[in-house]
Amino acid sequence: MNSTTPKGISVVKAGPLALIQDGGRFGVRHLGVTQGGAADWISHRWANWLLGNPLESAALEIVVGGGLTLAVECPTRLALVGADLDATLDDAPLAPGTSFTVSPGQRLAFRQPRAGLRAYLAFPGGLDAPEVLGSRACTTRERLGGLHDDGQPLKAGDRLTWQGKAPGERRLPEALAPCMPKSGCRLPLVLGAQAGHFTGRSLYQAFNSAWQVDNRADRMGVRLLGPPLNCRLSGMISEGIPLGAVQVPADGQPIVLLNDRQTIGGYPRLGALTPIACATLAQCLPGSEIHLQPVSATQACETYLALLNRF
Repeated sequence: MNSTTPKGISVVKAGPLALIQDGGRFGVRHLGVTQGGAADWISHRWANWLLGNPLESAALEIVVGGGLTLAVECPTRLALVGADLDATLDDAPLAPGTSFTVSPGQRLAFRQPRAGLRAYLAFPGGLDAPEVLGSRACTTRERLGGLHDDGQPLKAGDRLTWQGKAPGERRLPEALAPCMPKSGCRLPLVLGAQAGHFTGRSLYQAFNSAWQVDNRADRMGVRLLGPPLNCRLSGMISEGIPLGAVQVPADGQPIVLLNDRQTIGGYPRLGALTPIACATLAQCLPGSEIHLQPVSATQACETYLALLNRF
């Protein structure tokens, strides 16, 4: 490495999925481009907060861990929030919800989920990556954003760089640190325009049954397994899809649409999870049980604004 090469962190071993994500890509859905951004936006924001970064700065979203190994090239301070992926620094355990210093030659590794699914690693000032349509968010399906502007996850040999200087230590109060969901958690849902077209039995089952997170789950959406829901609509015109929309296809098994969802859809919607519930669902491992809990739009807004005020 010559003197003009920016120092950073290199990828020694790539895990199954590590993506550069920021606050997301907005104002472009009329072009068919989805939102992207951190799936657990709460943990992502706290990771940036620990370093004094703008809250929507680009960070690394690490899914599962799977042996992702990073080699440190320069001294700095990083922050880790979100899932406990059995992270280590030179084989010493790293707890999520903290910032920590690193030195040249050290290795940072993420092994496997112990609690939650996605961890967020923040860097001083945010990660360097090309800005595409106002965001650095990596969207694999659309081949947009990311380290090389091709929408691809990190691979061995990639280098992560940043422009900010190492900040002083900042502590995240334990009461504010994101808690990883346990099986049986409740996810608030605001009823949608087609809710009245579901049978009474289906509405009862939707909110009084345990739903299992299917293994068919990714950044586009999460399928839930449970009693089939029956909608009396024979068809509908496709419409815009918000974050957290709960679509019910013909088999009656709901699909919760997340950050990398399609921009329009024609299945009836039970409603939409709140933004906080979406962040929670993004941390639920396949096989986990969840319960849907109806809330009013007013309640959802008040809870959301209260959380934003904590930052």
